[in-house]
Amino acid sequence: SRGLGDVYKRQEWYRPGMDHFALMDEVDALLQAILECPEAEKISYADVFKRELDIDSLEATDAELLNSLQANQVDVPEGFADQRTVLLQLLMDACIEPNIGQNRPTMIYHFPAEQAALSKISSVDPRVAERFEVYYKGFELANGFHELTDVNEQRQRFEKNLQQRQGEGVELPALDERFLAALSHGIPDCAGVALGVDRLMMLALDTDRICDVLAFSVENA
Repeated sequence: SRGLGDVYKRQEWYRPGMDHFALMDEVDALLQAILECPEAEKISYADVFKRELDIDSLEATDAELLNSLQANQVDVPEGFADQRTVLLQLLMDACIEPNIGQNRPTMIYHFPAEQAALSKISSVDPRVAERFEVYYKGFELANGFHELTDVNEQRQRFEKNLQQRQGEGVELPALDERFLAALSHGIPDCAGVALGVDRLMMLALDTDRICDVLAFSVENA
C-alpha cells in the first residue's frame, strides 16, 4: 500500500531502469494528458518547508517544530510531542498541503529518511529518501519510490516499525514474509508509483463526490 487510503482505488506500475525523477516526469506527462493541466511544480521536501514555513525540516529541533505548530494553531495529539515524524506530518497536513498544487500539480520529493517506507535512501544526502508524492487541488494523487532492493535493510525497517507500534500500544501486523522472500530473489533497479485512479477521475470530471466516478457504490457493490 502506498498510503492513498483504502476508500480509493490505486493503480501501481513499475519502471526498470528509472529513478524517482524519471518516474516523476512520466507521471507529470500523464496528468497533463488526462487533466489538461500545466506542467507540475517539482520541489524538494526541504525546500517546500523552507518556503511555506521558514523551517529547515532536516535540521530543526522538536522544539522548533512544536513552536511552528503552536504558531499555526495546530494541536499535537497527547504523547507525540517528541515524535519527529508525527510533528513533520502535522505541519505538512495542516500548513503545507492546503497551499500547494492549486493551479498546477505539485510534486514533492526527497522526504526525510525516517519516512523512506519502501524507497532507497539517497546516496548523495543520507538524510533523505528517494520518494515523491503528488498533490493537486486538495488531493494527494500519487506516492512513488525509487524502490529499495536490499532485503536486509527492508526487514530492518519492518522490524523497527513493529517496535514503534508496540511502544504506541497499537495492533501489530504480521511481518510481510512473502514480500521479503520475493525481494530476496532480487529485482532490477526500478521506480514504482501508486496513482489514485478515483481521485484522478474526480479531478477530470470536476466533481468532489467519489460516487460520481464509481460504477457501483459501496452499498451496491
